[in-house]
Amino acid sequence: MIFDVDFAKQVGDQRRRFQLSVRFQSAARRTVIYGPSGAGKSLTLQALAGLLTPDSGRIVFRDRKLFDGASGIDVPARSRQFGYVFQDYALFPHLTVRQNVTFGLHRGLTNPRMDADLEPVTRWLRALELVDVAGQYPSELSGGQRQRAALGRALVNGPLALLLDEPFAALDPALRDRMRVELDQLLDEIDVPMVMITHDPQDQEWFGEATLYLLDGAIGQLPVGAPRPLSPRLRVV
Repeated sequence: MIFDVDFAKQVGDQRRRFQLSVRFQSAARRTVIYGPSGAGKSLTLQALAGLLTPDSGRIVFRDRKLFDGASGIDVPARSRQFGYVFQDYALFPHLTVRQNVTFGLHRGLTNPRMDADLEPVTRWLRALELVDVAGQYPSELSGGQRQRAALGRALVNGPLALLLDEPFAALDPALRDRMRVELDQLLDEIDVPMVMITHDPQDQEWFGEATLYLLDGAIGQLPVGAPRPLSPRLRVV
């Protein structure tokens, strides 16, 4: 089993409370969490990454407990060794592409040097076709280049899994198709498990080796007409 997840989290305030209750087991290399906006998809991904602490339950990755409310285990986000790509890519606007990618390796309060030439950074700049724009800033990049820079930052540290938050939402429709192809090829090459959240049925159809449908904070059955059924490698428990 790659992911074994069973946790609960209440978020909100006195005016509006949202109860997140997510239970699933997945042995798939590509798991897609699919559902409408406001369903709790981003919160679920943040919990897997260690950016959100559940109130109770467990999160296990390849038999390693990342969170266990009963025994007080809560592995910090960086120690989970997951690569995380935010929906808006969250690139640092004052850092070049090379510095943004280097930040994935960087520890401390100072920014990476502009001329940093670490081997993993150079390798991913080449693999993602970013060498020619390595000295540019995010505002000078196309949407696809920004996405690849965010992927480079997530991958440079050799993550154990890749977590993607609506990776194509910020792209225009024509570019989405191209970037789906590029990401599909990249995932085949790096061969690490991926969890993607999306509200786009085309993302679910393309990458949903196993698909979870999230609605109002809980896992349910895929709606009628959804591109694929639940994978036999995934159990909703």
